This record gives sequence, structure tokens and C-alpha cells, in this order.
Amino acid sequence: MEVHPSVLFREGASGRRPVLVGGPEVADVIGAIVGGDVPVDHRRSRAAELVGITEALVDAALAYYAEYTDEIDSELAARARLADDAETSWRRQRILLER
Repeated sequence: MEVHPSVLFREGASGRRPVLVGGPEVADVIGAIVGGDVPVDHRRSRAAELVGITEALVDAALAYYAEYTDEIDSELAARARLADDAETSWRRQRILLER
């Protein structure tokens, strides 16, 4: 992708996903950088540290996110729903175990 040379696409069970060259999915980086309690001025470096990539790749993920915000936000929302469903299932199992 010429506009975003550090972004490739990977096919998987959930469809085509943008990933950083030699790194994680763009959504992984954005999930680590957006929101939270880290001061805005430190978010890039903190995300790079958490995800194990350079700040240049964090910037590449941010550039992609700026252009395709809805796509990445949808992926993050889907992940949150899956996590909530898994937690609900786990809680039900715990209740059953405690009978």
C-alpha cells in the first residue's frame, strides 16, 4: 500500500486485517495507544514498549488509523464483544462449579 508502506494485509478467520510490516495488527497498536490513563505525550512510547515495536511503527499504525478510523474502531469493538462474551461464559462456569 503506497500511502501506508508499513502496512500489509493478512487473511485470517476474521477476514482481511491490516498488519504492520514485521509486527502486530494495526488494531493491536491502536488498542494500546488510544484511551487509558497514560498521558497523551507518553502514549506513543508506551504503546511501542507494550507491543514491542518501534515508535516509527506506532506512527505508521496511527497514520493508517487516521485514514481508516471506522475500520479499526469496528475491529476493536468486535474484540471487546468477544472478550465480554468469554468473561460471561467464564463467570457462568464458575457459578456452576460452586454449586
